Amino acid sequence: MRFDPGAGRVSGSSDDLADWERMMERPGATERRRRHVRPAVFSLILFILLAVSLLVVPASGQDLMRGLDLTSPRMTEAAMTRAEVETLLARATKAEPADLSRAELNGLDLSRLDLADADLTSAYLNGTDLSNARLAGAKLDQAWGLGANFTGADLSGASLFQSQMQDATFDGADLSAARIAGDFSRASFVRANMKGADFSADMRNQSMGLMRGVLNSADLTGADLSGANLSRAAAEFADFTDADLSGADLTRFEASGANFNGTMVEGADFADAELQSAKMDDIRGTAKNLRR
Repeated sequence: MRFDPGAGRVSGSSDDLADWERMMERPGATERRRRHVRPAVFSLILFILLAVSLLVVPASGQDLMRGLDLTSPRMTEAAMTRAEVETLLARATKAEPADLSRAELNGLDLSRLDLADADLTSAYLNGTDLSNARLAGAKLDQAWGLGANFTGADLSGASLFQSQMQDATFDGADLSAARIAGDFSRASFVRANMKGADFSADMRNQSMGLMRGVLNSADLTGADLSGANLSRAAAEFADFTDADLSGADLTRFEASGANFNGTMVEGADFADAELQSAKMDDIRGTAKNLRR
């Protein structure tokens, strides 16, 4: 198995992926009582996401989706209720935050919950409603959140490393100073606060390939990315209309076909950025090393 540098996700053979899923299984999970949360609806949603992904992602990304059953119980069902999550959160302390790692929370309504500093590593949040939830400092590394709703959520300082968040919604969310290095293709970040967020490629650990933020075809209309690090990140065909990129690091940024109309670029550094066919007629401010 390896992390694909172009798509920002894990790829491998179907056998590798099966081994990976078995490794991620929690002790006693096979005996755990599952609660079906609208499985037919989520199966349909995830099937549609699969079809879209096969049309727009590179071959390596297609290999992952083809090797993983997005309609399986692990990807579509919840093994906990909201009440059980609330009980777990009530027991959490600053010294010992809530541990929801590998938890199957697909489709649950977790809106407005206080999940600050919680460990959601490798959690399954497909179709989950986390709108207006507090996730400041939370760890969502390797989490699945296909089509999840983070509208208005506080994710400031959170870690979303190697996460799979395709088609998720982060409209109006606070992702300031967050570490974002995963696949957020087609996600919506309309008017989101991403000041100082780090989407850059991890150049220190490349044993599994180049890990970086992938925002291909994402909607960042009106988003605040001032001071953000997008070095080597990918945002092909993304929409940055009226976004704020002032002071952002965009060196070697891959944004072919992206829309920058009305974008503030004062002090942003575009050194060696790939901007073929990008729309930049109405950008505002003076950027560094910008070649159109």
